[in-house]
Amino acid sequence: MFENITVPSDKIHQFIKDKYEEGFNYLLDITAIDYTEYVEAQEEEFAVVYVLRHENFKQHVVIKTYLSKLIIESVSYLFKGANWLEREVYDQYGIIFKNHPNLRRILNHKEFVGHPLRKAYPITKGQLLHEVDDLIDEMNNRLLSKEVVCKLDDGHFSECNKDIMFLNLGPSHPASHGTIRTYVALDGETIECAVSEIGYLHRGFEKSCENHSYNQIVPYTDRLNYCSAISNNIAFVKTVEDMLGITLSERAQALRVMLLELSRIEDHVVCLAAVLVDMGGLTNYWYMYNPREDIYDLLSKLTGARLTNSYMRVGGMTNDLYEGFEADLKEVIKKVQYGVEQTLSLIKHNRIFHDRTQNVGVISQEDALSYAMTGPNLRATGVPFDMRKDTPYYGYEKYEFDVVVGSVGDVYDRVMVRFGEIDESIKIIEQVMKNLPEGEVSVKDASVTLPTKEAVYTTIEGAMNQFKLTFEGVKVPVGEHYGSIEATNGELGFYIVSDGSGTPYKVKVKAPSFTAMSAYPEMIEGFQLADAILTLGSLNIIAGEMDR
Repeated sequence: MFENITVPSDKIHQFIKDKYEEGFNYLLDITAIDYTEYVEAQEEEFAVVYVLRHENFKQHVVIKTYLSKLIIESVSYLFKGANWLEREVYDQYGIIFKNHPNLRRILNHKEFVGHPLRKAYPITKGQLLHEVDDLIDEMNNRLLSKEVVCKLDDGHFSECNKDIMFLNLGPSHPASHGTIRTYVALDGETIECAVSEIGYLHRGFEKSCENHSYNQIVPYTDRLNYCSAISNNIAFVKTVEDMLGITLSERAQALRVMLLELSRIEDHVVCLAAVLVDMGGLTNYWYMYNPREDIYDLLSKLTGARLTNSYMRVGGMTNDLYEGFEADLKEVIKKVQYGVEQTLSLIKHNRIFHDRTQNVGVISQEDALSYAMTGPNLRATGVPFDMRKDTPYYGYEKYEFDVVVGSVGDVYDRVMVRFGEIDESIKIIEQVMKNLPEGEVSVKDASVTLPTKEAVYTTIEGAMNQFKLTFEGVKVPVGEHYGSIEATNGELGFYIVSDGSGTPYKVKVKAPSFTAMSAYPEMIEGFQLADAILTLGSLNIIAGEMDR
């Protein structure tokens, strides 16, 4: 269930506070819209959009406010996750959030001039960075708030009874999961404070979407979380299909469920292999990583590509299953189960594994919710939120599976939740294949899906249909919509604004890795330097998704 609400700018701050008190205390996303070239006249040229979810996880609300001046009150005091989300809006649109604790760019570098998601900013204009940010101002403010340093009368800082050493982890680091820079203040091996810098892989995904048709965007979604590309495909096309009012056949829905769960396994085995090798378990790495290669082989045979599958289309998918797919899938599942079984036999009662993971990189339920963490990282704290159960789609309510949860929210819980989810995904896949319906895999709608090759070659109508869809794209009705799925790392959402053409007016990605990374600095404070590596690995940050 969801609703869209427009609130005057002078009332938006109180309205969000009221919604917070009503239970909408889970901030999914904040974005902005530049309406200067929109097909329909709007109240003002810019608007800010908030997406809030209710604490029951079954409802969400999209709140929009139009701005006469590009300034609005920060809500970072209500939601910890708003800190980075507001910085992103400031960076991309130039909207000022009053009383924000650290309003600075986050995806673009500090020397960047202008705001790239404004319509007036040319897509071809790149800007180079000449001097790396030292992050010392942000670090000093953090140290001051924790009373690790004191501010002197001359404006300088003095250490308070501690010998602090500063160290950069990344952006290029042998144990870093992605191109991420974390600046830490160390007292010996203990991390007193940490700040993170992202954006090293920022490629302007959302700007690019504004210049391509909907189906042309599908390969771009592959490059978000490239460890489970198909799930990104599905999240995007599902949002577009919702805007078109399309209902897929039962077979197409079932196949998407099967592929989503296979993608979940594919991603989880990579995460688990990496975090285990980070603590020295190379044997575990191969037990987990080899089945991933088998999944790649299967997907390559099905889609024509190993990593970036680009298998989905608005209205369905490129092709049906090939003959013999079920037998190949069963063999892959056997290899996954063997890898999981062998790995668990090595770590389940291993003292080193338990000592390195238990009560390490802890985040509480309260903080995880305030940062709007989702997926395994949230469920590891004991919160059983799973969109497949709470807001089911594609018939997920028909399948029997358990939501795997932890209790402490540490590295151990995040690892074991993912192990458990592999088993549950296998259960779902087996149910899908056992009861797979017959039917088409794409809707029969000439305004949405391409005609058959036979129709293109033998009829003028088919040739014209092919030409129009290829060159003009799928025409989506004027409007705005937020859609999401339970992807591998949590809720992956898209906020799409359509002007009625074959090209989206705006696309915003709600990336689970972005919100998880915003919590990371706080999670590693008070822990050892070596613990920071394991904590990052257990969060499964995918830099392509985070930076877009």
